[in-house]
Amino acid sequence: MKGMKGMAGILALGILAWAAMESAPGSSPTTPGEAPAGFDDQTNGVVDQATHQADLDTFDEVEDISDGLGPIYNAQSCRECHQNPVSGGLSQITELRVGHRDAAGKFVNPSVPIADGTVVITGRTLINDRAICPNASFPNIELQERVPETEKIRTLRTSLNVLGDGFIEAVQDETLKNLAAEQCRKSHGKICGKTIAVPVLEAPGTYRIGRFGWKDQHASLLSFAADAYLNEMGITSRLMPTEVTTLCDTVPDPEDNPGPDGLADIDHFARFMRATKAPPRDAKLADTANAKKGLFLFNKIGCAACHVQTFTTAPAGTSINGGTFTVPDAIGGKQFHPFSDFLLHDVGTGDGIVIPVEEHFGRTHREMQPKFNITANRLRTPPLWGVRTRSRLMHDGKSLTFEDAILRHRGEAEGASKKFRHLTEAEKKQLITFLRSL
Repeated sequence: MKGMKGMAGILALGILAWAAMESAPGSSPTTPGEAPAGFDDQTNGVVDQATHQADLDTFDEVEDISDGLGPIYNAQSCRECHQNPVSGGLSQITELRVGHRDAAGKFVNPSVPIADGTVVITGRTLINDRAICPNASFPNIELQERVPETEKIRTLRTSLNVLGDGFIEAVQDETLKNLAAEQCRKSHGKICGKTIAVPVLEAPGTYRIGRFGWKDQHASLLSFAADAYLNEMGITSRLMPTEVTTLCDTVPDPEDNPGPDGLADIDHFARFMRATKAPPRDAKLADTANAKKGLFLFNKIGCAACHVQTFTTAPAGTSINGGTFTVPDAIGGKQFHPFSDFLLHDVGTGDGIVIPVEEHFGRTHREMQPKFNITANRLRTPPLWGVRTRSRLMHDGKSLTFEDAILRHRGEAEGASKKFRHLTEAEKKQLITFLRSL
């Protein structure tokens, strides 16, 4: 564990490191501007407001069977899982994931029978809550997924905030790798966040450090959008063209096709996320003496080792995601405050689920599965920005107060949790007041 001086070194790395895997223009670093923040549905400047509103409408749009919904799915719109207090924010929605371990202790994805056992779904850990059949056209087909008795590893995962994700996407790989190395060195091996390189679906053969999802399974917002469209809504796209099951499916694949503007829904989803503002702090509460003392204590007991306050994005003009996206002026060279390191840690609450490669990246990446075994009991440090809008905390939503969440921390976070226990009651309240300001 380290205090504020140790964190200063990490933050400096986060601000100044340049990516080795991605190309940046030859200009010198300048003083970063501040990323805009607000729960106001306004663009951060990546696009004009009319375009952002149109993308927001697409994000909110309710899908139907005629659009390709299902055959198995969890939600009918992006907003359904990301809307508190505005579209793109947190929600109370959870998803169910399961699996089991074989005789050697290795995690194995479940085999889930549907249609009275005539079809078995494999290659994914997600159990969808909803299905389009039986219906009037197919009255005798039962598609509902249920957890087989063999799958003893069972966990819920809460939906995540996507506001401000464009700034996270624009953090360079080398920043995250340097942060992980410095974190481990400063803590003498007690806190060692892990990075994993994941496929960028829109740039075949390209890999980038993951930063989105509870297991860091995506690095690109377009890849993230395509994954969610298929696995949460059952809608295929050019990046994820294969249905989980074809039973009851009546819409030709890919179901997400370009509109008159040449963009498919996943393109609008990604552009919407890139153009959102960061979650703002409660300015009035943040300015109180108790919240300021709470931030001091947050740093002092070591929470900031993983919940890193400040990052700076790559310069405008930097090419990322295998050359498929160029960081725009509105995002480039911006300082933002997520209170996360976006690294994978074991804090004693890991769910045992390994990233299912086929589910997130498609069947062509099956050979990558063994490299993700380290994700079983590791989770991405959740960004704390906007946490004041969430009532159910931690990855599974089982912690209902900030104190509950802090006290659940073990493993790499044991030191910070122990120091929290030793604070006076007044100091604990000050730290929690700080969290309530985020």
